Amino acid sequence: MEIRQVTAADAEVYRDLRLEGLQTNPEAFGASFEEEKDLSIESFASRLEGQGTFTFGAFDQEDLLGVATLVQANKMKLKHKASIFAVYVSSKKRGLGIGKQLMVEIINQAKSLVDVEQINLTVVSSNESAKGLYKSLGFHVFGTERNALKIGQQYFDEDYMVLYF
Repeated sequence: MEIRQVTAADAEVYRDLRLEGLQTNPEAFGASFEEEKDLSIESFASRLEGQGTFTFGAFDQEDLLGVATLVQANKMKLKHKASIFAVYVSSKKRGLGIGKQLMVEIINQAKSLVDVEQINLTVVSSNESAKGLYKSLGFHVFGTERNALKIGQQYFDEDYMVLYF
């Protein structure tokens, strides 16, 4: 397995994994499957080329098994922060340490960016395995948003976590 930055050339496998995630764990994303299922490959490719945006993937040959995205804030007063979004490992490949490898790569990328001093992320409060991973890497909860997401008639709380370095 190889952890590397996902590029526009990987847009098709990225799209497939993203749509899988949106269907399998809709509570883990702010976006929905319905909003993204008809987007073009080009729109997924452009996401992967954004300035200050770094998406890393775990690849087994050409198969994309997991992803995580880091976005550095671009406003002067916020440049000391980066945020992690869209962490997902295929349900068929969980429990193999892929999420941890992706997060370590994301943290290393953040530490290499000029001005970045902290990383923020949100995680569904009931996702104990993800929270455990993030805590093992030094993140801590600094707040909880009740009813952060609503899927149908069900609400999900999100914990806000931060890693300072």
